[in-house]
Amino acid sequence: MHGQLSTEARGIADLAAAYATRMPPDQYFSHGTAAALLGLRLPEVHLRHVSDVSVLGGPMLDVSAPTPRRAPRLRGVRGHELLSSVRIRTLPSGLRVSDAVETWCQLAAELSVDDLIVMGDGLVCRQSPLATVSELTAAVAGWGARPGGPALRRALLDIRSRTDSARETMLRLMIVRAGLPEPVVNFEICNRFGAVIGLGDLAYPSYRVLLEYDGGQHRSDERQFHIDISRLDAFMEEKWRVIRVNKSLMQQRSTLLGKVGTALEAGGWSATRPSHPS
Repeated sequence: MHGQLSTEARGIADLAAAYATRMPPDQYFSHGTAAALLGLRLPEVHLRHVSDVSVLGGPMLDVSAPTPRRAPRLRGVRGHELLSSVRIRTLPSGLRVSDAVETWCQLAAELSVDDLIVMGDGLVCRQSPLATVSELTAAVAGWGARPGGPALRRALLDIRSRTDSARETMLRLMIVRAGLPEPVVNFEICNRFGAVIGLGDLAYPSYRVLLEYDGGQHRSDERQFHIDISRLDAFMEEKWRVIRVNKSLMQQRSTLLGKVGTALEAGGWSATRPSHPS
């Protein structure tokens, strides 16, 4: 959820607050620093990179100034000169950062296409989204030939709204790239009486197959654990085949894809037919 900062991001926030006391009024935080402060879905490796100067010997804070102002040149700061049309927002803490969609575009020259997809899915997530797919599309079109443009255009093709986590996105990409049908993200599942009994992470309604990603927080929170068990039991009572996926199973690609393929075939899917969301 946006606004909940990781340990690394909280460290960046402290550094940013200290720098902000001497920051000129036309400067603002951008790139990886803005993404961390906004609570966006940054890859863990990248977040460690922007937060751990002692290990990497590189810059900690990304600070931008509008052209024709010169980028700041200070130790511990990576300065940028960006267009004066960049959208800027002020956080409740008083820190000025580039807009979330603008920040996503800025990072396109640094992140992989898959990381951009994960981050983009986070922008158009189910709870408290910061953007719409239409807004991402417009931003990519406006980015043009600037660095990262090709990666943004490729990433945009695979961004889907309504996700709840980066792992959901990674799981969906793995399945689709293996040639299996694309699942529906956070599908509303109803019982035989038409009442909604819950959301399924990645669902195949036509084949009554459901993939549920089991993150660590589901086990550490006892109340949430029991809610999840009851919800999955309700799905299975309605004849859904539920496949529970965790980090370990994600690392066993062949086993995971075999489980999904077998469940789809049992539901009537044939690999000889074209794949499409159902």
